[in-house]
Amino acid sequence: MIFGNLGHIEECGFCDVSIQECFDYAAQHDLSTFPAGIHEIDGKRLYVNIVEYTTTSWEKRFWEAHREYLDIHIMLDGEEQIDLAFTERMRQGEYVPEDDFLPMEGEKNGCVLLEKGDFLICYPHDAHRTAVMLDQPCMVKKAVFKLKYI
Repeated sequence: MIFGNLGHIEECGFCDVSIQECFDYAAQHDLSTFPAGIHEIDGKRLYVNIVEYTTTSWEKRFWEAHREYLDIHIMLDGEEQIDLAFTERMRQGEYVPEDDFLPMEGEKNGCVLLEKGDFLICYPHDAHRTAVMLDQPCMVKKAVFKLKYI
């Protein structure tokens, strides 16, 4: 997991060139104007999913991880908590390959709070539970880059 802010993106020079490609794309496009849905960038290797939702209590949310793709969350508007844990510490459900979705259950190791301009990179070993509200429900618009990892 890597957590940061686009205002300090120069500190992420250690990131793989493919991850840098996502940051470059975000800098060159006003993602806040993109409608919700999947926007292809480079076929199945790289695309961005624009999502809009209202945050809620953690009890109403689910854990997930991915085996084939990295998730690069970039907050466009609103705020949310994302709970985090390592997949090996979770009870894993049955992997759904066509959705690259691994459901899990367990307790969080920590969390991050995403506000406008913040980003979170989740690798395959990073279980995450998104859309958790802070003090009250909040409308969120977020870009989630999906980058082929394997």
